[in-house]
Amino acid sequence: MNFEVLKMGRKESESAFVTKDSGRRAEFDSGMVRDLQKGKPRFDLILPKDLPMKENVLFRWAMLMSRGAEKYGDRNWEKAKGQEELNRFKASAFRHFMQWFVGVDDGEDHAVAVFFNISGAEMVKYKLNVPELEMEWKGTDYED
Repeated sequence: MNFEVLKMGRKESESAFVTKDSGRRAEFDSGMVRDLQKGKPRFDLILPKDLPMKENVLFRWAMLMSRGAEKYGDRNWEKAKGQEELNRFKASAFRHFMQWFVGVDDGEDHAVAVFFNISGAEMVKYKLNVPELEMEWKGTDYED
């Protein structure tokens, strides 16, 4: 028996994803062939090779997120969606930047606080420019 089930406007047999292809190839000594990396994000270049993990800003940011989750709950910051919250993220980012810039050493990791607040601000800016229906569709509304 051959039938197709429609789900959300596409056939179940169709994939929701595509494999992008530049049409250009790199061949390795082993014979493996891959598409080129040119023009693709290089997340592998973000982390300095010789920096110990605990000194890495991404690790420190993850630790900040862990402490925040313990204090406010997982993903609390993602509830932000309005101009008031955007303003708060921006003010905090700037304050922490100034504290980092002048070398305030008060036990708080001001460098990662800058990253956190800019990330929050960018998320809210996105939410302010996306219709509410689309936001719900993407699963960004979190319940308490």
